[in-house]
Amino acid sequence: MTEKTVKVLNRAGIHARPSALVVQSIKDFKCNIYFERENDKINAKSIMGVITLGAAYGTELKIIADGEGEQEAVDIIAHLFESKFEED
Repeated sequence: MTEKTVKVLNRAGIHARPSALVVQSIKDFKCNIYFERENDKINAKSIMGVITLGAAYGTELKIIADGEGEQEAVDIIAHLFESKFEED
């Protein structure tokens, strides 16, 4: 199991476009990938799940991946967050 905490750095937060980027980037990974925020844990491969997290600017999320390719999947998602989803 691989875990990493990331912070939402883009001003608009996690809306439809960033959610779609996350899902598109990890859809082919065989591992289970989740976002965890406070007491909520959602499937990171579900665009609706990612949107409903309501992650605004400054929100911290934990990425949790378990299975084949887990480290690469976490790294890809973390890079999206670090690059502000190429919005800013």
